[in-house]
Amino acid sequence: MRLLVINGPNINFLGIREKTIYGSKDYNYLCNYIKQEAEKLQVDVDIVQSNIEGEIINFIQGSYGKYDGIIINPGAYTHYSIAIYDALMSVDIDIIEVHISNVHKREEFRRKSVTAPACKGQLCGFGFYGYIMAMMALLEAAKS
Repeated sequence: MRLLVINGPNINFLGIREKTIYGSKDYNYLCNYIKQEAEKLQVDVDIVQSNIEGEIINFIQGSYGKYDGIIINPGAYTHYSIAIYDALMSVDIDIIEVHISNVHKREEFRRKSVTAPACKGQLCGFGFYGYIMAMMALLEAAKS
């Protein structure tokens, strides 16, 4: 199985920003953790990140025909990017939305995801492990 992990705005600042919410481990740690766990699961994974909405859309569109699944953390775009929603809807790929924090325990505006309806499911509040859970969910979905 080949998966694409797409991280949106500010995820590259893990370990720097809001440590009380996201912890002190940095983005490189997250990427290495995902790759190590993917290897254990015998999953081929590519990881990309952008702070730019159009680049995220390009990643999604570029995944078509190349990947079996997408794990996306759209960051703040979760709450208002109809363009990312449309891109997710346009590819015939299983997608899981992941959030490191529990967005439902945070500010009111973070509780609405416009991108989640384009996904098979959403995981939030499990920290970095949410990405691993998403990989396992996509592996299970591929069996059916």
